[in-house]
Amino acid sequence: MAQPLVKKDDDRDDEEYSPFLGIEKGAVLQEARVFNDPQLDARRCSQVITKLLYLLNQGETFTKVEATEVFFSVTKLFQSRDIGLRRMVYLMIKELSPSADEVIIVTSSLMKDMNSKTDMYRANAIRVLCRITDGTLLTQIERYLKQAIVDKNPVVASAALVSGIHLLQTNPEIVKRWSNEVQEAVQSRAALVQFHALALLHQIRQNDRLAVSKLVTSLTRGTVRSPLAQCLLIRYTSQVIRESAGSTQAGDRPFYDYLEGCLRHKAEMVIFEAARAITELHGVTNRELTPAITVLQLFLSSSKPVLRFAAVRTLNKVAMTHPMAVTNCNIDMESLISDQNRSIATLAITTLLKTGNESSVDRLMKQITNFMSDIADEFKIVVVEAIRSLCLKFPLKYRALMNFLSNILREEGGFEYKKAIVDSIVILIRDIPEAKESGLLHLCEFIEDCEFTYLSTQILHFLGIEGPRTSDPSKYIRYIYNRVHLENATVRASAVSTLAKFGAMVDSLKPRVFILLRRCLFDSDDEVRDRATLYLSTLGGDGSVVETDQDVKDFLFGSLDVPLVNLETSLKTYEASEEPFDINSVPKEIKSQPLAEKKAQSKKPTGLGAPPSGPPSTVDAYEKMLSSIPEFSNFGKLFKVL
Repeated sequence: MAQPLVKKDDDRDDEEYSPFLGIEKGAVLQEARVFNDPQLDARRCSQVITKLLYLLNQGETFTKVEATEVFFSVTKLFQSRDIGLRRMVYLMIKELSPSADEVIIVTSSLMKDMNSKTDMYRANAIRVLCRITDGTLLTQIERYLKQAIVDKNPVVASAALVSGIHLLQTNPEIVKRWSNEVQEAVQSRAALVQFHALALLHQIRQNDRLAVSKLVTSLTRGTVRSPLAQCLLIRYTSQVIRESAGSTQAGDRPFYDYLEGCLRHKAEMVIFEAARAITELHGVTNRELTPAITVLQLFLSSSKPVLRFAAVRTLNKVAMTHPMAVTNCNIDMESLISDQNRSIATLAITTLLKTGNESSVDRLMKQITNFMSDIADEFKIVVVEAIRSLCLKFPLKYRALMNFLSNILREEGGFEYKKAIVDSIVILIRDIPEAKESGLLHLCEFIEDCEFTYLSTQILHFLGIEGPRTSDPSKYIRYIYNRVHLENATVRASAVSTLAKFGAMVDSLKPRVFILLRRCLFDSDDEVRDRATLYLSTLGGDGSVVETDQDVKDFLFGSLDVPLVNLETSLKTYEASEEPFDINSVPKEIKSQPLAEKKAQSKKPTGLGAPPSGPPSTVDAYEKMLSSIPEFSNFGKLFKVL
């Protein structure tokens, strides 16, 4: 009887069901016994091998005994004539990577398949043999591999060439003897064979610059038909151009005509590869860039997202060094701001911000405002950094850009995103004097509802530096003192230091600052109380409006010009007396410990004759104190539990 259809819950509609959910290694190894059945069920065996492959790829480890047992069971499947099962057997043998003594078991079967009339068997047998054999067996099958490279069947030839690429890492001497066969395969009409043959031939010759140059010269004359091989050849050509840049005369760039000719190829991947290679040439001129930019501009209006993404990403890189060369593409990139792919839209916006002129800033800001809510934080950070660069490029547009940064600062976002915005505002305040007043107010409004302690303390520190230098420093006091009431201890301590800076730098604000600092003396945190006490006593807590001494300002807010290690050592050796501690007595140079002294310390004498290592520890002093009390003396020695 058919089961009635059950409606799934709405929240489970997007869940994907895995056919391997909940499988265990032990159960699968039990199922692997079907490999030993007299009558093999090809479908069942394929399912079990699929589960074993899944376990291996998920990181499940098999013991030596388990792997050997599975390997021998799998070898029995060679008697099946099912093509699908045979391909699964090849995969399993490759994944198990049998040891040298086990390889002998399957070598004869694989060599038989390598000479089979079935091309699928031949190709897979070559791949497996080259994966599991060592150098001694490789010499025996080298003749077959050479024949396979020039085989008429492209699947067999590609299998031999790919195996050669892998073997080049372990047995390069053997593979280098195949150069003639590989060179013949480069002329193949099959696209993949030509691609793999060119890759292998380049790897064989990669340590010989002259040989690579000759290879590129011979192939750029039009013998390469495969688009994949053409892309490889373009990359090798770019490599030759880079290496010959120092030896060629100025203005004489070899192979540039070939790269420009590839821009008219019928395959899109070749066109893009050539355009990207031209844009990445060292010292490329605007004249050389023009044909590549034209092709990339056509890709911007393509219906394929991958082409739009590739084009806009390449143009984004070009805009960093040649922004004027990309300006012709601005109209096409503006249409990409509303692209469904957010990566494409982000790259389009950042490129426009790099190439736009002063008149287009306002229009771009309107488009970006609607766009920001639809992208993730990592894309927003890229946009914020681009806006910062644009503002430094056009300082007169700081109002629109600063307002945009302040608006997105109030929206939801993670720490890195908020930090990028705050850093941008701080840089604009420092580099554009006209933006200081509005920028500081935006930061003050942000810390009123900031959930990140690090950002709050950094902004308070920055306020303490820049706030007293503004035309009306008193308007920032309210924002700073609110932090003393509403924040955690770390932010409160930072707010106290900022208040003290205002009191030290602006004499007219001293009485008001002293009142606020006295209220901080009753704070629950000792760090806040200590800072308030220090600043009141140093600045003169009687509230009189007097000019703060420059030495006091330097002590409180200047940089410490002595190493902390030396200051700590001096404070430890200082004995309390009528004379106060003098910070000028602290040495300003760190003494480097001689190497001989370090070695002497590391080779301390041990045993009975060794001198005492130092003052008694806390435990020893505690034990001595307890033993002096008669009531505790009868309990014996003190012991502790680790």
